[in-house]
Amino acid sequence: MGFEYLTNVPLAQARKEYLEWLVSGGFESKTETIPVFESCGRVTAKAVYAHICAPHYAASAMDGVAVSAKETFGATETTPVTLKPDQFLVLDTGDPIPEDKDAVIMVEDIVKNGDGSITIHAAAAPWQHIRQIGEDVCAGEMILPSHMTVSPAAIGAMIAGGVLEIEVIRKPVVGIIPTGDEIIPPCTDPKPGDILEFNGSIFSAMVRSWGAEAVVYPIVPDKFDQIKEMVAKAADECDMVILNAGSSAGREDFSARVIRELGEVLYHGIAIKPGKPAILGCRGEKVILGVPGYPVSGIIVIEQLLKPLIDHWLKAPAATDTYVNATLTRPVVSGLKYQEFVRVRMGCVGGRLMASPLSRGSGVVSSFMKADGILEVPQGLEGYEAGEEVSVRLLSPLEKLHNTLVVIGSHDPLLDELADMLHLEDSALYISSSHVGSMGGIMAIRRGEAHMAGCHLLDTADGSYNKAFIRKYFPKGGVKLVSCVGRQQGLMVAKGNPLQIRKFADIAKDGVRYVNRQKGSGTRILADYLCMRENVDTASVYGYDREELTHTSVAAQIASGSADVGMGIYSAAKLYDLDFIPICIEEYDLIVPDHAWDTPMVQALLHILKSDAFREKILSLGGYTVDNPGQIIPL
Repeated sequence: MGFEYLTNVPLAQARKEYLEWLVSGGFESKTETIPVFESCGRVTAKAVYAHICAPHYAASAMDGVAVSAKETFGATETTPVTLKPDQFLVLDTGDPIPEDKDAVIMVEDIVKNGDGSITIHAAAAPWQHIRQIGEDVCAGEMILPSHMTVSPAAIGAMIAGGVLEIEVIRKPVVGIIPTGDEIIPPCTDPKPGDILEFNGSIFSAMVRSWGAEAVVYPIVPDKFDQIKEMVAKAADECDMVILNAGSSAGREDFSARVIRELGEVLYHGIAIKPGKPAILGCRGEKVILGVPGYPVSGIIVIEQLLKPLIDHWLKAPAATDTYVNATLTRPVVSGLKYQEFVRVRMGCVGGRLMASPLSRGSGVVSSFMKADGILEVPQGLEGYEAGEEVSVRLLSPLEKLHNTLVVIGSHDPLLDELADMLHLEDSALYISSSHVGSMGGIMAIRRGEAHMAGCHLLDTADGSYNKAFIRKYFPKGGVKLVSCVGRQQGLMVAKGNPLQIRKFADIAKDGVRYVNRQKGSGTRILADYLCMRENVDTASVYGYDREELTHTSVAAQIASGSADVGMGIYSAAKLYDLDFIPICIEEYDLIVPDHAWDTPMVQALLHILKSDAFREKILSLGGYTVDNPGQIIPL
């Protein structure tokens, strides 16, 4: 019988019951006393009371003179009063008021006379411009209640009230234990099979941003006794422990057994995806959370299950998430057994927020870096159709989404360069690019889902690019075709061309492993056309159905040795130090709908396209020609 997780508990239930179970076992925050001047951002453990009044003496609120108010009575513009030197005392702001004085006249309201006297033209009211004892706070008054975050102003109020030390909730210490025989410390030259340990860096940054302290322990190999020893050590030294990897069903996945032998396991298996193999355990009052080794799974698990525990410890109210409605640009298929978290890139097009799903692999940590929001697919729902309105939890500010240029279509590294140049030009502007191929970009423009689409579609009838497709799919106009670059397409092969690939038809040679682009991409259309022209039977090409979404991902497969040849652009081959067999120069252009043409984002991008800086940058990448970028192509 195959491995089965002991549980498949809905997330909300697991989160609630885990906290209750831990609290019943003694899980609770601890306190410490620290200097007030170090307390900004910390949470008070109990109410803070003033030790002294602030101010603790009657103080002048102005630069001026202290007087006895009754000696100024009757002073007017027509009947001024003159005070002799022994009737007033010159003061600066904050100076104590003499016992025989009860008012302050501002220096601007007195006239100094040559004999040392002063003349005033208005009577002083008793206690005017005097800060009374306890005006700010009186001794014994509460300055801060319990479980409040200390602000900079609160630090000043406490010091003014004579409070120099404060009891705060101690930051919980979270120990992070990376495990795995294949895991190595970060380096620049890992060998095949080595996996760089970066989960510890991600998780520690996350828990610190939530107000906790983090301790990342040394990497532990997949040895039961060593893992058990390290978990015991971390549980002794920390308040919470993240045991990273080993929570699944592999032959060396020891986490659940380790936690059971050291303490208890409440649940092993949560109905979420990614993150299903999570282990909710403890050792006495210490939290032990087993999280999957894949980074995205780990991020989801600690965000959903550890953060509530840190919030409880710090007595912090749970942050209110912001949800918005957005139109889904591609379908999302989900399993019925799990609540799924799908990362999306977002932008506002024509007054509508658009959400484009990113790669859903549990190991694709860059998808979290690029994500503007999370689409939460409820358990029991099979997913959503393209064009459907969905609720998305925002990760990026709404203002950013309204300043994001949405580009959907063919991939080219120059889009990343344009995004960088646009943001350098105006720090309020961004580009969100999704790579769905040239035909996917055309359809996105037709549906009103993008400001711009990259396109390089070959018309096999006359050898031209893009114009025929614009006329076909936009017969009533409504879009502009903008010249961008010419780029060299060809076959990318390993350095030295060990299989002696000379021409396109060689992709069908025995022993050659091909890697293709996805259907609908301009590169795939070109490859299909070349197969037809060269009489290459695609069924005889090993790997012709193996698809990648970008030129760089094709190049990466060849560089790693999992494929021998693939169609792509020269700049991708150069990036991975591959050999390149040129096939043709194609036109990579941009489609812009009329409704987006006059927007500041599009106009800023067109300005960059026409700049010398763009020309220099693109030519430095290699494999491009730059003739009239930014110019409208007549249709």
